[in-house]
Amino acid sequence: MELRQLRYVLAVAETRNFTRAAEQCYVVQSALSHQIKALEDELGVRLFARTSRRVELTSAGQAFLPSARASVEAAERAAADATAAVGELRGPVALGIVPTVTALDIPRALRTFHRAHPAVRVTLRTAGSDELISAVEAGTVDLAVLGLPENAAPTGIRTLELARARLVAVVSPEHHLSGRRRLRLADLSGETFVDFPAGTPGRAQSDLAFEAAGIQRDVTFESMSPALILDLVGQNLAVALLPPAVLSPDAPAAAIPVTDGPTRIEYLAWSDFNPAPAATALLAVLRASAA
Repeated sequence: MELRQLRYVLAVAETRNFTRAAEQCYVVQSALSHQIKALEDELGVRLFARTSRRVELTSAGQAFLPSARASVEAAERAAADATAAVGELRGPVALGIVPTVTALDIPRALRTFHRAHPAVRVTLRTAGSDELISAVEAGTVDLAVLGLPENAAPTGIRTLELARARLVAVVSPEHHLSGRRRLRLADLSGETFVDFPAGTPGRAQSDLAFEAAGIQRDVTFESMSPALILDLVGQNLAVALLPPAVLSPDAPAAAIPVTDGPTRIEYLAWSDFNPAPAATALLAVLRASAA
């Protein structure tokens, strides 16, 4: 059983497609298919059920996958540790980010990191804070930038508060409130809102603030994309509550302070449980960027 065969199995399991898996592994499809077939012959079981249109893990494949993934991760960690011992970092590092990161210039930080450690492969994952917290706890993401309501700091992992900001009301220049210098939540009663999906941390601070004020609101549009949220606001379809730094100078919207609006806190999060050298190095760069 070869390491490359395990990598091929993981790629097919992830993509559910032999062609895309081959592209991901930078090999021709026939070579990937041959190696997986050779592994199946060696094991005496079929790992994948496949037709011309579908590829799925068999029960044997599902049982095989966790150990295969652990073996590949262990091999990558061993290589990373060996090269780190002579001053060169290698291997993968996964960074999770929420869609509304404002406290860190992620591209600039990654440029600094890549120049110092060009052999490290960085995977970026965009998701909600709750999903990223679980990923850091599980070890599938090494570091994450989170956005959470006030008094909702995650537990079980290490965190560094990066910034906190009171959300602002974002309205179209055509909206009847666009000329106001400041608002209260009560001024937004009866407005149509666009917000992040219900149940996500990005939505929670606004829901909690309106609930505490005894104000019902109508969230007609939901999206995980800040850009789409701003576009809907720009079309005067809805009002949004967003961190002020999300708005660019040319955004088709006006930002109005909300005196009793919710506060959002951004955190850098990581786990101290057996961090890889590359993750430790990236953490240092991100902490320096936040200083």
